[in-house]
Amino acid sequence: MARQLRPVGPDFIETAPVRLVFARDVTASPDAVFRALAEDVPGWTEWFSAVTRARPTEAGGGREIRLRGGIRFQETVLVATAPEVYAYRVDVTNAPGARALVEEWRLTPAGTGTRVQWTFATDGPAPFRLALKLGRAGLGRTFRDAVTALDRRLTSTKV
Repeated sequence: MARQLRPVGPDFIETAPVRLVFARDVTASPDAVFRALAEDVPGWTEWFSAVTRARPTEAGGGREIRLRGGIRFQETVLVATAPEVYAYRVDVTNAPGARALVEEWRLTPAGTGTRVQWTFATDGPAPFRLALKLGRAGLGRTFRDAVTALDRRLTSTKV
């Protein structure tokens, strides 16, 4: 059953009770990574294996995301500052536990490539927060695999 989450802003990234932060350097440029994140939303299915459907909504101001296992998200884009930051808030989901959720992708130049930092900021009841902390390694692996696949896609196609 879909549930409405608490509407939070970009500042939630810094204040959320649970903040999981992962980073990885890639060879693609910040511009190319930003375009893949913010402008090619349907392309997420090509590099983020957990994503089975991704489409922009509200003229690009929102997103509809489906994950393996049937999890669905309706999201609002909070920040799209090329080529540095792309962040979105989950407004509606069928995933249990979360009360608020924001994801931020921060891109900084790293040599001739990009340092990609993903922050997963959330709130929920104590069992939900504990489960996320225990699942940190799995989320980190998912992030690393996704960013590696994205970099491979970007550097092989010269997006």
